[in-house]
Amino acid sequence: MHTAVVILNWNGLRYLQQFLPSVVANSGNAEIIVADNASTDGSIAFLQEHFPQVRLILLPENYGFCEGYNKALQQVQAKYYVLLNSDVEVPAGWTEPVLQLMEQDASIAVCQPKILAQQHPGFFEYAGAGGGMLDALGYPYCRGRLFETLEEDKGQYNDVQEIFWATGACMFVRADVYQQLGGLEPAFFAHMEEIDFCWRAKNAGYKVMYSGHSCVYHVGGGTLHKSNPRKTYLNFRNGLALLYKNMPSSELVPGVALRVLLDWVAALRMLVAGQKNDARAVFDAHADLIRNRSYWRRRRKEQAPKGNFPYLTGVYRGSIVWAYFIRQKRLAKDL
Repeated sequence: MHTAVVILNWNGLRYLQQFLPSVVANSGNAEIIVADNASTDGSIAFLQEHFPQVRLILLPENYGFCEGYNKALQQVQAKYYVLLNSDVEVPAGWTEPVLQLMEQDASIAVCQPKILAQQHPGFFEYAGAGGGMLDALGYPYCRGRLFETLEEDKGQYNDVQEIFWATGACMFVRADVYQQLGGLEPAFFAHMEEIDFCWRAKNAGYKVMYSGHSCVYHVGGGTLHKSNPRKTYLNFRNGLALLYKNMPSSELVPGVALRVLLDWVAALRMLVAGQKNDARAVFDAHADLIRNRSYWRRRRKEQAPKGNFPYLTGVYRGSIVWAYFIRQKRLAKDL
């Protein structure tokens, strides 16, 4: 079972220096590949000098996370891809539990390990935590992370469970399914692309799993900090596009309308908090979707969303926004 661990790099020299040694030392027989999005920080020279055993795929420009991976993985022959962020530290034996699980069930297309915070390893990390879920309005959350509340790891998610989405920070995926589904949505550039991919995989009849028998440590925010308006823009644009691409027709209009309203509420809160650039990014995100509506219509038609969204495993049928901000629920188990 040929496995390729593929790290997409863009000016991430400091992370390669810090974390690539753990990946090389602890990934068993997996092929280690760094796909570079035209870095200018000396990453390539560092890799060529210190890690000649790591395969390099040199992309001619910065294609972003989505298209960068799509173009790189077209050049990789493997049974399993592991999409791994450059700011992830991995311990010995981290791949085995996940690969064993996927080998046992051919319907598992995607799987993630437990994601803990590299700088605070007793706590879950924002991007992925104990497995990704979605609420009825398409808002993502994780077991172990509701909005900004991160749970302490007390073994509560040392299980194996079907989830809705696996984090792109450390995502194991069957190579044939990745190519069959057309890879990550290129127009997303970055953020929420893994949720879109997992939703499409579920609509195609595959499972998305979490294995708490494996654990990795993620820094997070390595490319764009959460306070960056560019990240706000991508999250709000992609979050709405995610619904439009994948929500079944029977729920599309009310779902998108309510989501737009809640986005405006979020922008108002940003304005009150003095975050004018972030508030502007929300409205810019909506304007971008309207400008490019023909593209998104085409993508929705190509994907032909199915009408079973509320009943897919990993969907919380209530509102995570209501549960968190009004009912003050802070733990996934209390939903």
